[in-house]
Amino acid sequence: MAAVASSYARAFADVVMARRIDPAKAMTELHSMLAAFSSSDDLQKVWGNPSISANQKRAVLDGLVSRLGISQEARNFLAVLIDQRRISLLPQVVRQVEQELNDRLGFVEAEITSARPLADDEKRALEQQVGRVTGKSVRARYSQDATLLGGAVVRVGSTVYDGSILGQLTKLREQFAAS
Repeated sequence: MAAVASSYARAFADVVMARRIDPAKAMTELHSMLAAFSSSDDLQKVWGNPSISANQKRAVLDGLVSRLGISQEARNFLAVLIDQRRISLLPQVVRQVEQELNDRLGFVEAEITSARPLADDEKRALEQQVGRVTGKSVRARYSQDATLLGGAVVRVGSTVYDGSILGQLTKLREQFAAS
């Protein structure tokens, strides 16, 4: 199903780029709709029920679109997912759209976990360092984990850069155990 989600994501990214839609706004809209979809069992049942007509499903969509202030392009994209009975893939599709837009715009998502809150200059320095390694601009999300003791762990995609004290201690323990 990842290939299917990726196909829809590329198509929507094509629309965003061709119509010069603000990618951040497009992602905000998709995340809003995903939140509404994920938090409502009734909505999932209606949109996933093959006995309910596409027109009725789109009417529900239009009600949500007007309430959430979603653009026509995002609305049409969601209507395609509903019409093609792919709306259950919405979480995967939204992740893929985000990845596709980041790739096209030269961004990389990084999850940075530190033992303590980082100052703005520390965040900038860390993001610059990750940018040099990846060759892309960095969009970072920060979190804290006191068990790291110090330092930080950076996750970019499936790659993990562990600069934490806990990580260093774990490596030392493994080296001692091996010798």
